Amino acid sequence: MVDEKFDIVIVGAGPAGISAAIPLAKAGLKVIVLERGEYPGSKNVMGGILYRHAADEIIPGFYKEAPLERHIIKQSIWIMTKGSAFQVGYQDLALDREPYNSFSVFRANFDNWYAGKAKEMGALIVNETVVEGLIAENGRIVGVRTGRPDGDIRCDVVVIADGVNSLLTRDLNLRCELTPDSVTLAVKEIINLDEAAINQRFSLTGLQGSTIELVGEITQGMVGIGFIYTNRKSISIGIGALVSELKRTLMRPYELLDSFKSHPFVSPLIEGGENREYLAHIIPEIEFNKLPKPYGSGFLVAGDAAGFGNVVHREGSNLAMTSGFLAAQTILRAKERSDYSENSLSYYKHLLERSYILKDMKKYRNLKKYLETHKEIFTVYPYMLSDAVRELFIVDNIPKKEKQKKIIKVARKRRQVCKILKDLYHGFRAFW
Repeated sequence: MVDEKFDIVIVGAGPAGISAAIPLAKAGLKVIVLERGEYPGSKNVMGGILYRHAADEIIPGFYKEAPLERHIIKQSIWIMTKGSAFQVGYQDLALDREPYNSFSVFRANFDNWYAGKAKEMGALIVNETVVEGLIAENGRIVGVRTGRPDGDIRCDVVVIADGVNSLLTRDLNLRCELTPDSVTLAVKEIINLDEAAINQRFSLTGLQGSTIELVGEITQGMVGIGFIYTNRKSISIGIGALVSELKRTLMRPYELLDSFKSHPFVSPLIEGGENREYLAHIIPEIEFNKLPKPYGSGFLVAGDAAGFGNVVHREGSNLAMTSGFLAAQTILRAKERSDYSENSLSYYKHLLERSYILKDMKKYRNLKKYLETHKEIFTVYPYMLSDAVRELFIVDNIPKKEKQKKIIKVARKRRQVCKILKDLYHGFRAFW
């Protein structure tokens, strides 16, 4: 396959891998990116929102030429019961101006374009190539072994960016096998819909975009979340739950999605649309104190392979890009010193700790456990909120003070006051 030595071998042509490849190739290093798919993005899936800042740091002004769908100006959260939706939203015309904040996107299109930028910088992209293992000598990683004939490739540093189900990090004993409570399985459909219909249903104009996150009844008591994102001529609609929850309830992912789509406040948004594609993706939910060590002698780990994610703010691709970029900065520093030892590459951990990646993950380190032990967030509280708002909205000549008493009385029937206070206290600590 390749009989020359490279400075860097990058495993995976997703956002993390390419974000490392671009600055490294730009600096003149010999970089090869190995991708198991037919082309970059062919096997990559995400909810569908890309944040500008991380990509803009690598390719300034990228959004002017990248294959993006819509720029997001509206963001909403819906708290659902079977027959109600409490909606909290934010819309800002400042987000309707360049350089924008975020975009809806299709990974197959964007990743392929992004990898093309790495090629323009001099990186070699090799598709349909599976990395079967790492080559180690004297306790240091010095290359990779592929499934191709004569497919061993030697290098100074390997960047592991092969996704959430990373076989290479497992082979390095950096982490144990993924467990059902450490990953979320998300499924989604792309539904074709006329551009005018999308704009009318979501109150948009031009290429303005909207996102909706939905919690409550739609996950049927499981820890999870639904989402609806607008594209140019389609809608991305999906839902995800911890695999442990799906296993406990024996709920099939497609059944959960079908139920979500049939909700009386969701179905009108996709009515008349044509199903174009069905996709599934595993999202890391690894506890902060169980994150794999992201570096070692001759290697670095970035993106989903390192367990980086922030589902609270639906962030994933930006963490992957930033971690890939920081991996590149670490390698450039090591190149100057001609030192690729574990001690030298530990600078990567220093950069991660200074960045928003580990700071945010540390901030929300107790959230998953809180949600798993407080299922009432998805069952009791949406109905309690619906009861209260309905009572306030109905005008029936009853004094408002009596209505307030009624709201409190009904709430106490659903959840004891002492438990409500405890939930609020622990919830505040988990989020704050």
